[in-house]
Amino acid sequence: MSTELNVKNWSLQIDARQIAWLSINCPERSMNALSAQVMEELKTALDHLGQHTIKGLVFLSGKSNGFIAGADIKEFSDFSSPDDGKQLIERGWNLFNRIEKLPFPTLALIHGACLGGGLELALACKYRMLIDTPTPALSLPEVMLGIYPAWGGLMRLPALIGPQAGLDMILTGRTLDTIKAQSVGLVDWVVAPRVARQNAADWVLSGRPRSQAKGLAKWLNRQPLKRLVARQARKNVARKDPDAHYPAPRAIIDLWEQHNGNGLAAPDIVNRLLNSPVTANLIRVFHLQERLKAFGKQGGLPPVLQVHVIGAGVMGGGIAAWCALQGIKTTLQDTDYSRIANAFKAAAPLFARKDRLTAQAARDRLIPDPDGHGIATADLVIEAIYEEEQAKQDLYQKLEALMKPDAFLASNTSSLSIQALRSGLKRPERFLGIHFFNPVAKMPLVEIVHAEGISPQTINRACAFAGQIGKLPLPVQDTPGFLVNAVLAPYMLEAMHCVDEGIDPEVIDTAMLAFGMPMGPIELADTVGLDIALAAGTQLSTGKPVPNCMTRLVAQNKLGIKTGEGFYNWKNRKHGIRSNKPVPDGLAQRLITPFIEQARRQTEKGITGDDDLTDAGIIFGTGFAPFRGGPLHYRKTSFGKIP
Repeated sequence: MSTELNVKNWSLQIDARQIAWLSINCPERSMNALSAQVMEELKTALDHLGQHTIKGLVFLSGKSNGFIAGADIKEFSDFSSPDDGKQLIERGWNLFNRIEKLPFPTLALIHGACLGGGLELALACKYRMLIDTPTPALSLPEVMLGIYPAWGGLMRLPALIGPQAGLDMILTGRTLDTIKAQSVGLVDWVVAPRVARQNAADWVLSGRPRSQAKGLAKWLNRQPLKRLVARQARKNVARKDPDAHYPAPRAIIDLWEQHNGNGLAAPDIVNRLLNSPVTANLIRVFHLQERLKAFGKQGGLPPVLQVHVIGAGVMGGGIAAWCALQGIKTTLQDTDYSRIANAFKAAAPLFARKDRLTAQAARDRLIPDPDGHGIATADLVIEAIYEEEQAKQDLYQKLEALMKPDAFLASNTSSLSIQALRSGLKRPERFLGIHFFNPVAKMPLVEIVHAEGISPQTINRACAFAGQIGKLPLPVQDTPGFLVNAVLAPYMLEAMHCVDEGIDPEVIDTAMLAFGMPMGPIELADTVGLDIALAAGTQLSTGKPVPNCMTRLVAQNKLGIKTGEGFYNWKNRKHGIRSNKPVPDGLAQRLITPFIEQARRQTEKGITGDDDLTDAGIIFGTGFAPFRGGPLHYRKTSFGKIP
């Protein structure tokens, strides 16, 4: 029996067993989100249930792509005063406490994305059942926005799965898949889609006790052991963020230890977070990420079902492995059989991180193809051979005759002109750059490089492909270095000029780690390869001479990680050096200035659409300190305020 709620985002049915099925479906959103309106309607629905005899309540989603993606982040950006934040926290805290105390059992029937406030709603229920779908994702990612799980998640998750596992999940924003969610006890049961409703109905009426942490994990939630857990968590946070750039993790630990996750009992802590410029910048970064994601959501275009990659080196092999892992049949071609073998060997650890069936499916989709049979059936052909213009052009002329008429062709070049590469093609409108970053599996950004004459449909298809494989596409104009490499080059060259002046490489890297970069510029050069850095620096230098230290090391074949020695001595991809020497005043400012100024110049030249897209590309392409909001945002708000 359906019952009328007279609300927009929720619908209610009460079946013959007196189970209420409360379904969320936000009609104006692709994913459900707990906006102020949705939360007010949920309160109305709970009031309505009080008028009926109910034996159980099941929360579920009316959308096929997931349960609830969390709160409406836009509302955080619209706060006009701290009181707005307090009201938002208070509303969710009280509403979810009410759900926890309902006089009948409750169950969250979860599928797909269950994030943030969505997971907090599920935690307030007595039971959680997960439908076994290809893309489950359960997490509390609030820390990535500079805030904390304010609607009871910080209280309930450690109580459910233990404080060590719970705090780790909250402090990292880590996402759990089906196997992990069940193994840690986050969900009570995993069911097949076809029997989900029947199982949910039986479970909510089963009378089973509420799950909670057991044994030592239970005692770790209580003093004095709770204090020890908090102390260790603080040590872990300090190790990852020694310069205390991010206040949220430390505040989360304080709230859990001292107030059991209740932010309303600690208004000073919560106000510091809500008023922090770091929080504002991290929320800004979230919106920048959503803007890039939107490029990947091109409607009306057929998905890429098969990719053919030519070149099985580090980049080509990485691209092929990633495409296969994301569900695309991928053929990998190279003239050297050993390179194909090495690419498969390199893919093994990536696949091994997944469950057994997912890993095997990815292995089945990645196909060695030394003779290039996949060219004729691929929807997209990606060239990833060595950086030599004539060799690439010769290859394209052969490919063009073999490709399907509706397929498109892309180069992963990081330094060559797309306009020049396409000059000999009969159909140049279907050729562009799709520039991945190394390592492919870790770097989220993909530059979609276009030049005059490339069809808008080709650009849109490339963006959609990037979105299809879980990457963030950024359309950029064809220019030397595109966006990211053009910005990195003067920064790295300035760092090496500092080495020429006698400043230790580790001091330079220490300065930029303290600034908030994920890696110092000298370590980055060693990681990229000094031969590649030299070639890029020569091409992209803005009049300054190439640093002597780099040319000397390249002449000695000391190229960085790949040879075991560069500026650092490397073992197992690590050098283990962070200097205790004092950093000269103004060093970080000196190093970051050419970085920021080049970002400004690229934007003014129209390489990206605007300042925000430039900031987005650089944050997700270089790891530029997210808490600073992007280089151009930093230039407007804080430039000159660092040592």
